[in-house]
Amino acid sequence: MSLRTAGSVLVVFLWSVTAVLGQTGWSVTYTTQSICALKGSTVDLTCSYTYPSGTVKTTFWFTKMKTGKEPEDLGQDPEYADRLEYHGDKKKDCTLKITDLRERDSATYKFRFITDQTRGRYFGKPGVTLSVTGLQVKVTGGHQDKTLTCSTTCTLTDNPTYIWYKNGHKVKEDTSSLYSDSFSDADSYSCAVKGHADLLSPAVCQKCWSVTYTHQSICVLKGSTVDISCSYTYPSYHEIKKAFWFTKWSGMKAEDLSSVPGYEGHIEYLGDSLVY
Repeated sequence: MSLRTAGSVLVVFLWSVTAVLGQTGWSVTYTTQSICALKGSTVDLTCSYTYPSGTVKTTFWFTKMKTGKEPEDLGQDPEYADRLEYHGDKKKDCTLKITDLRERDSATYKFRFITDQTRGRYFGKPGVTLSVTGLQVKVTGGHQDKTLTCSTTCTLTDNPTYIWYKNGHKVKEDTSSLYSDSFSDADSYSCAVKGHADLLSPAVCQKCWSVTYTHQSICVLKGSTVDISCSYTYPSYHEIKKAFWFTKWSGMKAEDLSSVPGYEGHIEYLGDSLVY
């Protein structure tokens, strides 16, 4: 597996579960059965394992298994390139760290190990179900008094503290995901979770223009693939005719990267993100 420096971790601990094979002495114990983590953060999938005899030769995690075929080692999957760190060993620890989480990482992860004994291979059930969520600001209420909610698709526990931003400046810190006040339609609002201030939600604004970039600085390997993701807002009375990315601005004109020599054929616009 490729290594990468780990970032911050935000997880939800629900319960511990042990997966036991029908043969004596074989087991995999997952510390958590279900984890909810923020998009862009880092998560640890922790577990331990036992076996009756022999020497462990191979260890890996996987998410997919086909009948009659050996499951695919996530370390060989390009989707996880440079984002996996196996912190386990070939004795009893099987901890896996995944960095820079993406929503498509949501899956059930299982650990497999193979020994030098005849029929000495096993994977632990049921695995760890990982749900990756972004933050989204939802607006409810009347014209003057509105309530903003910092919303996620799965529940963050450990009593997270929410940070609210108005026009890019921090205005409130609270354990509640709700923010009630008289809000101006000309101001933009976004939220984050304390400890993950760099993982801001897209800004919401009723009558203003804004672009929120998920990451302002990215370092990647030559020849690899990168997602440059963002979200944008605009006044409701406007209709978007064209959206594109650019690197150079000349006068009042910007050139669409998709038509720039050198980028043709290896960039892909996916709505709110650019992949190349």
